[in-house]
Amino acid sequence: MATAKEQSEAEPTCPICLGHFNVPRQLPCAHTYCQSCLQSYITSEAIKHEQLEYIQCPLCRQRASPFKRNEATTKWASLFPIDTVLHSILPTKSKVDRVCDACNSEGVSVTAEGFCVVCQEAMCGDCLKFHRKQKVSKNHTIITLDELSSNPQNIMKIAEGFTCSEHYSEDVQFYCKDHNAACCGTCSYRKHKTCFNVIDFKTELPSRLQETKAENIVDELKKVESHIQRYTELNELNINNLQSQVNGLSAKIQEIRRNINIALDKLEVRIKTEGSQMYKEIVIRKQEENHDCLSLMHAIRNSRILLETVNMYGSDPQKFLMTEKITLQLSSYYTQVREKCMNNETISIELEYSPLIESVLSLSSSGLGKLVTKTTSENLTIPGLLKATKDCQFEKVDVIDVKLHGNTDPLYYGVTFLHGNRVMLADWNQSRCIMLSSSYEFITSYTLTGRPASLCVVDDQEVAVSIPSHNTIQILSVRDDIISPIRTIITQQTCYGIEAAGKGEIVVTGYCGNNKYYWSLISMEGDVKSSQQFDSPSGYFNYIAINRAKTRVYVTLPGMNTLLCFDMEGKKQFTYNPSNLRYPYGVLVDRDDNIFVTGSKSESSNIHHLSPDGSVIQVITTGVPKRPFAICMDKRRDMFIVTGLDDKRKIHMYRLK
Repeated sequence: MATAKEQSEAEPTCPICLGHFNVPRQLPCAHTYCQSCLQSYITSEAIKHEQLEYIQCPLCRQRASPFKRNEATTKWASLFPIDTVLHSILPTKSKVDRVCDACNSEGVSVTAEGFCVVCQEAMCGDCLKFHRKQKVSKNHTIITLDELSSNPQNIMKIAEGFTCSEHYSEDVQFYCKDHNAACCGTCSYRKHKTCFNVIDFKTELPSRLQETKAENIVDELKKVESHIQRYTELNELNINNLQSQVNGLSAKIQEIRRNINIALDKLEVRIKTEGSQMYKEIVIRKQEENHDCLSLMHAIRNSRILLETVNMYGSDPQKFLMTEKITLQLSSYYTQVREKCMNNETISIELEYSPLIESVLSLSSSGLGKLVTKTTSENLTIPGLLKATKDCQFEKVDVIDVKLHGNTDPLYYGVTFLHGNRVMLADWNQSRCIMLSSSYEFITSYTLTGRPASLCVVDDQEVAVSIPSHNTIQILSVRDDIISPIRTIITQQTCYGIEAAGKGEIVVTGYCGNNKYYWSLISMEGDVKSSQQFDSPSGYFNYIAINRAKTRVYVTLPGMNTLLCFDMEGKKQFTYNPSNLRYPYGVLVDRDDNIFVTGSKSESSNIHHLSPDGSVIQVITTGVPKRPFAICMDKRRDMFIVTGLDDKRKIHMYRLK
């Protein structure tokens, strides 16, 4: 039997408030939140945006809007559907203090006694009696909370209302994996007749359940859960360590002060010793100089006294001879005195700081030191989903000969999936973008300012297209099946491959001259956030991809038959250049961070499937178009499109099984 703690951990909780669900509302992406939490989130988003047309799921960032978009945003949360299965579990998992939903909506808290399967509401005794009397609800199935507590199998009975979301009177009969949608027979025919992967519950459900057993998915969820738990534990440990580090900052300063004082004490002793020695040497030299000067001064004085005496009392001959003699001495006196005066030195003994001490003394307290954060990464290797194994198969689904309007000599250098399973192609030969429907029929095209080398989806309504001849990236709207220009980003160098990096940023790659290529992270305004250059022969286009976490970029170098992987700081992570990869152009990263790169030279014509660390999973040759070039993936459906340089008008469809 599970302990109370284990029982608590097994209860479903809201990802926003981390508490038990009150009214669980489900977004189209299948993530569920408390109605109150979801409404608070919607309200905060409405404050940021003057006219809120949609919200992004707090977890996966997928767009979502209620079916009644014109309603006030203060009611949006209540317009999203209740998560039926999760709501079914709540009466037993949270049976303590479970209140009547009807009374609670009126601000009255009354303990619930039963649950209506059809209305999906917990009810008190009075509400249950009234509910059973009403004509519209008297036949509704009611399960008491006691029945749910005594037999957990009854939980799923309250989720039996398994009807089509559009036709409430119709049971769900099909599931479209292309759109992740359950539907009735009518919806299947009207909306999903062109889809590739529609499951018929009557004929295919048993075999499909065998293919992907719930137990296997549960095991995978447990693995992922354990990894995120490990991540949170490391974060908690980091938080505790940070507190210890902050507490130790003062002790570090005191230690630094002690070490500096010790060094200064040693300097003081040495300076005193050296100063005393210098003083003695200088004094001796100065005293010797003074003695020489005194000797010269006495000699000059003697000559003066002698000449004065002779001049006063001597004869004329004596005066003449003495004057001549002293005149000769005077010349020598002048020379010696001039030398002394010209070489007069005043010596001082001063402490000359080293440049290090000078710089320290000139600094303010902020200049002496500052606090910085240093990040070290621990690679918590997370296994991919079930398909991300060496046993996955790259299955060819179809080859579409695109029927174009106007000039029919295309060359598709870029391809991407759009919202609603539409497809956008970058036609190099005709300097245009082409939009195809979900059934790959021509919708419209748009003539660009130059030849496009690559394109990527910015969001559900916008696409970015690189035009290398103009050093620009053109942003286009693809709303309502119409292609129209929005703005142009000017790049600093020739830009070939581009890929959206999220948060209003794009990674780009291209040629910057002197046999050097580059990749950069830029904003939607063209500001360069980071950049890295590398050597490669010129004359080749090259392309780029980025992983889900936005921590690694992958750049193809056809001139070197190489795929390079960098982290966002520009540090190379790995190089992939086997002998059977020739002219790699197109590259993509799937939802499990596995890498696909096309080998476009005619003798190779393959697609290399790599794991996130760059080790090869498989090299796909069967069914690959001659000289494969651009490659893109619909990560929701595991669907691929590959274009070829030989079959110019055709696009090749694949599925990862």
